[in-house]
Amino acid sequence: MGNLPALSWGPAGPLARTCGTSYGASDAQDLRRHAKIGSVELTLLGTGAPAGLPRPDCPCAACATALGEAARAATALLVDGTVLLDLTPGAAFAAARAGRSLGGVRQVLLSHPHNGPAVEVPAGLPQPARVPDGRELALLTGHRVRAMPMDAPGTGYAVTGPDGQRLLYLPPGGAPAGLDETVQPYDMVAADVVGRPDALARLRAVGALGPTTDVIAVHLDHDVPPGVELRRRLAAAGARAVPDGTTLTVGVYEDVPDVPRRTLVLGGARSGKSVEAERRLESFPDVLYVATGGSRGGDTEWAERVSVHRERRPGSWRTVETCDLVPLLKEDGPPLLIDCLSLWLTDAMDSVNAWDDDEWAGGGERALRGRVEELTAAVRETGRTVVAVSNEVGSGIVPATASGRRYRDELGRLNAAFAAECEHLLLVVAGQAMVLRGG
Repeated sequence: MGNLPALSWGPAGPLARTCGTSYGASDAQDLRRHAKIGSVELTLLGTGAPAGLPRPDCPCAACATALGEAARAATALLVDGTVLLDLTPGAAFAAARAGRSLGGVRQVLLSHPHNGPAVEVPAGLPQPARVPDGRELALLTGHRVRAMPMDAPGTGYAVTGPDGQRLLYLPPGGAPAGLDETVQPYDMVAADVVGRPDALARLRAVGALGPTTDVIAVHLDHDVPPGVELRRRLAAAGARAVPDGTTLTVGVYEDVPDVPRRTLVLGGARSGKSVEAERRLESFPDVLYVATGGSRGGDTEWAERVSVHRERRPGSWRTVETCDLVPLLKEDGPPLLIDCLSLWLTDAMDSVNAWDDDEWAGGGERALRGRVEELTAAVRETGRTVVAVSNEVGSGIVPATASGRRYRDELGRLNAAFAAECEHLLLVVAGQAMVLRGG
């Protein structure tokens, strides 16, 4: 595309002017016919990453299965037939396949951090341009487009329709920067949910993303296999994906995915269960990470494990090391990520001296049952979002010692009791999450 022009700005505010083409008041009536009164229609001409999905010449499993509706062209959005967000190869054909025309487009705006591949501008379209960060473009159709600064190269666009419907579009790999003030929730957000889930966390933190905001995943790449796995990952963030060519009405409440309030993630050693649990909350701000393992003085290998976990967590998360879970579950607050129940059980069994046969028979077993019942009752009654991790044991070699068998049996009972109080239950095997309950 070469060097792209920026929009011109008049002394009295932004003008609907790009590349030397301006629109006078006499054009307003004709232009308004392109805007649907009472709603904003968004047509997703493409929903894929800049290279598309499948990527050309990529042999990975995700690309090999990205067929039919799972195939995605580079993301481009058509708003009310008047504003085109990102010009991609084949945009005119994509619009035709979706039953739309680019003939009424009055503004073509780019969001990508680069000019992209050379794309021939279809006849009749204005040349692509950018709105400077923080500035607002007013169109004679009644639409307003404000450029939102990003924390990475690129531009986000907040589009407000003639009747106030609000759409936010974020570029690939970008998250909003400088969101300090609380704002009203957007009706719809189209963003790189898989690549930058923390963008949703930032929007949630200031109230820009609410429970009825329709979050549409775009810029989809081969990081996640299409189909069931993609839907599951997006639902955990309260988002969804739609096929290329879909037309959505901004401001009309859709079936926004419910984020499960209580989730138990099970798995064996190095199965990926902790990563899966963290992934379920990475689009939410102010998560409280509850580490039940504590510190082990002199154990350098354990210290390295803890360090890896800490480095993986978003910077906005807080960490507390405790096995006293019941008070946390009873009080209000941000989501809890508990990692893990197996270490909580070790502490609970230590507290009742469960390793001694006489102590176990003389009241230790009864005391442990009481601790587990207290924990599961708190999970049942909690108002917080909870994601807990635990080891799935008992499928392999029978422990050689009585204490080992006792621990194995009690962990199985704890997992079953905790799972009974959760809406969502996952088993992670070889890095792959299998849904046992909760879709």
